[in-house]
Amino acid sequence: MLTITALTPPESLAATSPSTSAPLRVGLVQHRWHEDQNDLRAELSEGIAAAAKLGAAVVFLPELTLSRYPASTPAGDNPGREAEDLLTGPTLTFAAKAAAENQVLVHASLYERSEAEDGLGFNTAILVSPGGELLARTRKLHIPVTAGYYEDTYFRGGPAEDPYPVHEALGAKFGLPTCWDEWFPEVARAYSLAGAQVLVYPTAIGSEPDHPNFDTQPLWQQVIVGNGIANGTFMVVPNRHGSEGLITFYGSSFISDPYGRILVQAPRDESAVLVADLDLQHREDWLALFPFLATRRPDTYSTLTAPVNTAGAKR
Repeated sequence: MLTITALTPPESLAATSPSTSAPLRVGLVQHRWHEDQNDLRAELSEGIAAAAKLGAAVVFLPELTLSRYPASTPAGDNPGREAEDLLTGPTLTFAAKAAAENQVLVHASLYERSEAEDGLGFNTAILVSPGGELLARTRKLHIPVTAGYYEDTYFRGGPAEDPYPVHEALGAKFGLPTCWDEWFPEVARAYSLAGAQVLVYPTAIGSEPDHPNFDTQPLWQQVIVGNGIANGTFMVVPNRHGSEGLITFYGSSFISDPYGRILVQAPRDESAVLVADLDLQHREDWLALFPFLATRRPDTYSTLTAPVNTAGAKR
């Protein structure tokens, strides 16, 4: 498995004094889905172990970590029959085992079972400690509804109550939204206002079945990096790669900093481990020079919550 590292943080371009914080070393694994669950888990386990050996204190995994991406075709009746229990299902069990074996925090993503009568579940990100404790759970808020990504037939959006929880671990403050959430500037802004320093977007994105000649990878990366710049956040984005029927996922997982620099990036078509050191002081330096949060005008933002005409919108 390819390993790419950035073990020394780059210069903080807006710093007025030397950083006093120790860097946070993080890792992510870019993988492809295997029909054989043993092969899938072996690849993920290899990646987690490789990141841990390089000193990563936390390792992040892609969206719906142990699953084939289900939403390339619309769901039938009772789509949640393949969903799993959060606390006893295979994803948390796998993450807890990997965390214990490698003495790191492990982040993963799953199709969480819901008791709702419509059969829809949740697309849920979790963070697990080496002791098996569930440290964090965040349900995906925004759900795509387009060709090849019919997620609205599988998942319900996360709750409007406490929608942007910030979780403290390893001396850092994390936000754990998921995939489609990464396109919405309101998400990154809400997390930043709540104090998040690092946003993690477990992702499953690739080709567009109705537009095979349209490569959205550059737009995807640009909007995430731009949201990080506008909010002073590090962005950690683990994606999968490989073909799963109608969609070919384009990998390209990356970690960026508040200055918009790509610290590490995976290729489009290969499994990889990324490990980078994050100097969290960079957030404070950047937002002191460009105080986006302090100079907002929320008294002018009423249109952001007003109903809009979405007729004809694809997503």
